[in-house]
Amino acid sequence: MNIPTVTIYGIPVSKLNMKQTVDLVAQIIENRKPTQIITGNPIMVMTALENPSYMAMMRQADLVVPDGAGLVWASRFIGNPVAERVAGYDLLHELMKVGEQRDWKVFLLGASPEVIVAAGEKLRSMYPGIRLVGCKDGYFSEEQDEEVIAEIREAAPDLLFVGRSADKQEPWIAKYKNRLGVPVVMGVGGSFDVLSGKLKRAPVLFQRLHLEWFFRLLQEPWRYKRMLALPKFVMKVIREKDKVSKA
Repeated sequence: MNIPTVTIYGIPVSKLNMKQTVDLVAQIIENRKPTQIITGNPIMVMTALENPSYMAMMRQADLVVPDGAGLVWASRFIGNPVAERVAGYDLLHELMKVGEQRDWKVFLLGASPEVIVAAGEKLRSMYPGIRLVGCKDGYFSEEQDEEVIAEIREAAPDLLFVGRSADKQEPWIAKYKNRLGVPVVMGVGGSFDVLSGKLKRAPVLFQRLHLEWFFRLLQEPWRYKRMLALPKFVMKVIREKDKVSKA
């Protein structure tokens, strides 16, 4: 795929806007080639910088969209801005709208049993024309991977949304992307928690001020250690402005 990107520490981040991204996903589904979409954020970048295998996985992904406001800021700071933030939660909904018109089949994988069922019910109520062909929680071991793969292959979705823990989500998708045989596999982080009502999405004011991370921290204070990567990312980019896009 010939996608305009900005390189941030070796990771190619898409410069497409939301509409262009949705159009691209529609083309991918028509072509049927298994594709991994990463909803990138600064925490992932910092993890990649510390973990070579995670870095290799992110570099090899088919599409990395700028989900985190920090990536949007970084692209502007180094003088090669992305078009806009493409938040994973919003992209999911935009794809559901198109999916209703195109009769796409969707499979949800991740979160707890209660949350994934509630998220599926919410999507069915919001997009009654969508074909939700499966909802499976993310509490399965590596030994159960084959069983999960078989279940997904049998359902044959066009879109597979995966919401698991940060250390499992993208690596799991990368490992099994081709075996799953799904045209588009996208990590959606905590989107299922928001869809189910377990968590609230940040108000528009917080989104405009790029403080969604802080709103989530208020709801899940135990995440504070992970959130420390955000200021570290900002300081690193400021200190290494001339090196960010050359890494």
